[in-house]
Amino acid sequence: MRLAILGAGAVGRSVADLAGEYGHEVVALADSSHAVVDESGVAVADALGSKDAGDALGSSDPADVFETDYDVLVEATPTTLGDAEPGFSHVERALTDDRHVVLANKGPVAERYEELRALEADSAGSIRFEATVGGAIPVCSTIEDCTPQSVTAVRGVLNGTANFILTRMAAEGLDYEHVLAEAQDLGVAEADPTFDVDGTDAALKFVILANVLSEGGFSLEDAEVTGIQNVPGSALDLAAEDGRTIRLIGEATREGVRVGPRLVPENGALAVTGTRNIVQIETKNAGSLHNSGRGAGGPETATAVLSDVGRLPSL
Repeated sequence: MRLAILGAGAVGRSVADLAGEYGHEVVALADSSHAVVDESGVAVADALGSKDAGDALGSSDPADVFETDYDVLVEATPTTLGDAEPGFSHVERALTDDRHVVLANKGPVAERYEELRALEADSAGSIRFEATVGGAIPVCSTIEDCTPQSVTAVRGVLNGTANFILTRMAAEGLDYEHVLAEAQDLGVAEADPTFDVDGTDAALKFVILANVLSEGGFSLEDAEVTGIQNVPGSALDLAAEDGRTIRLIGEATREGVRVGPRLVPENGALAVTGTRNIVQIETKNAGSLHNSGRGAGGPETATAVLSDVGRLPSL
């Protein structure tokens, strides 16, 4: 497949770096201000090297990406809430032009799911979005393989930053602020960690899963969300005395989405440690399925993007 990649952050550049290993060719790569477009194949290392040196990624305008001969638009720009722009318009343009779209950007899938599916229905192209949920963990494809109708609920840990903080608080008896500072020093938490610690990031992922189960109907405003900022170290100590711990657990069903700190068995499946994520898929006929792995990171998320590209039919 010939890929046009919007977004040159950790995920977009990793998709560009790894595309050749998966048998695909990058014909366009754009950040927010510049693009490099070459229908004979972009010299990815040169373009990214230029960007890393403080120069422009390329000499083209990002809008020029849509004028090249590509098969799949990879939408890897930052997630935005509400109207999910500009990501939604990027998807709309590609589908209108009868091209496929693979999203790493959670915004359009969480906030405007029904509109995306309506655009897809009128297009020769298809939408896939494995990378919006759980990084490298095959969550959406597992639900697809089971068929969404046979899945009754999806729950688990889908934010590595929050999980790292709770793990460290429990293991070392440290308070939230101390561990947050440590996480920022290690690069596990952003300088502004709000999106992670207040539950928004996890909620978006579970909203996407609720939309998959229900064929739409949910957005972030429909989710019940509580973050980890007010979890005291003493609560983790008390939980440990009873053989339990606390994790930021999300749940998606056809009735709704909930995310918040929950007590779980200390040695149970949901008590993953560090930045690891886990998803538990409850099915009617196959019991409970567990997928665990790295839920974030450039190369990890890029593998989900490229796996989706490999599932697309030829146009």
